[in-house]
Amino acid sequence: MTAAIPSDVSARICRHMNEDHADAVLLYAQVLGQTPNATAATLVALDLEGMDLYAAVDGTSVSLRIPFTPPLPDASAAHHTLIDLLKQARQVRGAGS
Repeated sequence: MTAAIPSDVSARICRHMNEDHADAVLLYAQVLGQTPNATAATLVALDLEGMDLYAAVDGTSVSLRIPFTPPLPDASAAHHTLIDLLKQARQVRGAGS
């Protein structure tokens, strides 16, 4: 069985993404979280199975869960998975334009 992502590691990743990559977090919510009307998003947690976000949609905070397919084998895989998901979201967004 694989180890879970420690809460301090999850918090560090979320803080980094929210502070330095807010545009990517919003794109995750809009495209992968299927909330195209989201105007802001915050990554609140991630685990081996996926990530949890809050998105601002029409003045309301909406909770989103975006699964990792396949699940992460360990915390060190989060970086590459988040990059891959961003590429995927950008491709979907580009195809929809």
